[in-house]
Amino acid sequence: MRHVIKCADCPLRRFDVFDRLTETEAAATQRFKSGELRIEAGTTILNEGSNAAQLHTALDGLGIRYKTTEEGRRQVINFVLPGDFIGLQAGVMGEMTHSVEATTDMRLCVFDRSDFWTFVKGNPERSFDLIWMASIEEQMVSEALATVGQLKAEARICWALLRLFRRATSVGLGIGDNSIPLPFKQQDLADAMGLSLVHTNRTLRRLREDGVAQWSDDVLEIADLPALIDRAGFPGNSEPFAQARPLI
Repeated sequence: MRHVIKCADCPLRRFDVFDRLTETEAAATQRFKSGELRIEAGTTILNEGSNAAQLHTALDGLGIRYKTTEEGRRQVINFVLPGDFIGLQAGVMGEMTHSVEATTDMRLCVFDRSDFWTFVKGNPERSFDLIWMASIEEQMVSEALATVGQLKAEARICWALLRLFRRATSVGLGIGDNSIPLPFKQQDLADAMGLSLVHTNRTLRRLREDGVAQWSDDVLEIADLPALIDRAGFPGNSEPFAQARPLI
């Protein structure tokens, strides 16, 4: 049987981006945790419309959140990185309003949805953390909507690359000082930013030629961070995860 990590020893807790847990909070989360799950790339973790029996925290690996239209088209709404809590909608609303899929092999903490309200009622500090998580997701969605609705293609792509770079480096995924693994497809980025694949490819090529950023072989290299921030169309300090955030 594979080793199951205790909440008190969670490797994500060493990163400054996450709040420090007290021993009491770690013990309560440990009681809520029912196990761990390893899944392969391409696996659907949660399905839109399902009343999933389990909730998850991503321990390692990357994924995407997306919605599917009646015509079968996919809209990427966010990217999943280590530390993200997956399935809160099902825990509160009874069913998922979007799907979650693993882009790489992933390791997930598993929580039984049947224990969700017991955990919330018995741990008011942790229930506030869940509210905070929902609020930050709303902030990110609203900023993404403003970006897609009001900015030109280059600014949209720069905004997305900047967000991914900031989020990835905050959880230890940096490669050197200016690169991160980015094993998503260009189509995923195009879907998320409301652009065609051709337009996305053309914009990425221009950023490479201008010496701003290069995305190839599943690695994003930021060659000129100030230029990327400037082209993103938002202030450099406009960052949803600028303050420490909860970890369930």
